[in-house]
Amino acid sequence: MSKYIIRKTSSGQYWWVLKAPNGETLLTSETYTTKQNCQGGIASSKVSVADANFRRLTSVRNEPYFTQNSNNYQVLGTSEMYSSIYNRDNGIEAVKRYAPNAVIEDLS
Repeated sequence: MSKYIIRKTSSGQYWWVLKAPNGETLLTSETYTTKQNCQGGIASSKVSVADANFRRLTSVRNEPYFTQNSNNYQVLGTSEMYSSIYNRDNGIEAVKRYAPNAVIEDLS
């Protein structure tokens, strides 16, 4: 089962990760000042799964990765660095497939 996991930083901010059913991290969010805003970011991630919501990028070390953006173009989450464009694109497809029905686990 895929899930969003909410965590709290040592400075009192909140962030989430989206995990695939196999436990692999698909996305990591930015930090939020409140849990309510963090939950709002998850809600936006669940519905922002059109191809236009994903930016396919390459790091300065030439590693493919992606961001998921909300409908108002704000970055919701950033992927890990991938070893190939093929693997990055599979990561995007996994977010599209798993995000809408992922459960929320609050570990804050």
